[in-house]
Amino acid sequence: MFKQWWDSFQPDQYPWLGDVFIVVLIILAANLFVSRLMARLALKFAKTRNLWDDALLDAARRPAILMVWAVGASHVLEIIGRSTDAEIFSALDSMRAVGVVLILAWFLVALVRQIELRLLSDDYTAKDEPIDRTTVMALGKLVRTAVIIVSGLMILQNLGYSISGVLAFGGIGGIAVGFAAKDLLANFFGGLMVYLDRPFSVGDWIRSPDKNIEGTVENIGWRQTRIRTFDQRPLYVPNATFAQISVENPSRMLNRRIYETIGVRYEDAARLPAIIDKVRAMLENHADIDLAKTLIVNFNKYNASSLDFFVYTFTKTTNWVEYHRIKQDVLLQILAIIHELGGDVAFPTTTVKMDPITIENAQGRIAELKND
Repeated sequence: MFKQWWDSFQPDQYPWLGDVFIVVLIILAANLFVSRLMARLALKFAKTRNLWDDALLDAARRPAILMVWAVGASHVLEIIGRSTDAEIFSALDSMRAVGVVLILAWFLVALVRQIELRLLSDDYTAKDEPIDRTTVMALGKLVRTAVIIVSGLMILQNLGYSISGVLAFGGIGGIAVGFAAKDLLANFFGGLMVYLDRPFSVGDWIRSPDKNIEGTVENIGWRQTRIRTFDQRPLYVPNATFAQISVENPSRMLNRRIYETIGVRYEDAARLPAIIDKVRAMLENHADIDLAKTLIVNFNKYNASSLDFFVYTFTKTTNWVEYHRIKQDVLLQILAIIHELGGDVAFPTTTVKMDPITIENAQGRIAELKND
């Protein structure tokens, strides 16, 4: 079959064939040149400590090669279209413009993503000022969304649609969509408020007294926030929830508080002033206690079986593990001071007082039983 076609083949029937062959050769040469150029730039950029050139190269590598083939293919189709009256070739200019817009949008989205990854990488944060992950992620999402929207409008315009008509229809359709997807929009604007108000960031430990929410923030998305609880379960919270609840952020506290009540025995009442003074002196000389904050050690209450005094002070650290180590050390030193001064920590006791006559009668009755 091919032999029959080849025997009947007449070059005069395809006057564009030579031009297409030349264009294909140019495309192959351009593709080879771009690939070699990218490889050379990769070797050169690998020797530098600048992260931005790597981001630009990684984002442009595939879109640049695709652009070569897209432009070349459009020229091939243009050459063929000159020799035919097929209606499909009349839309070639629009198709070329749409292809260029799509490739440029791909490049810009990839570039924003590469910049975002590098700003959050350890290589960048190790040698520059710390980067707020939440801000970087929010800006990255906003820029990518803007690129996609603008690219979509440009594509519609090149396809012959009126942008004003599309925007007007979008306004009417937006009202309908708003009613149909109010929860989705509430989560979107809730996420936007989190990005703007920044009550917490990625990596913060948060909790809510209104909801059973506590853990470390792992990701803040447009619809929901992912929190890793302390038992390592992922917790997904819709962003609209944060507009309706109170959120505590212990990660941003300046100090951690030690507030404990200690009870000593009633028979240690004479020793209590010395115990309080010595505990206060111990805290004032403790290396991990912040003396710039409130420090109180005072007798507090006559309890049922103890004389209570309380300790109110703040540690210099906010680290959870380190705080408990310091708190343990303080409590053990308080116990040692009480023992050193001859006292002891009280425990619940009950004193029963009986009438002496009743006791005498009871003893007499016991003696009678023994005699019997």
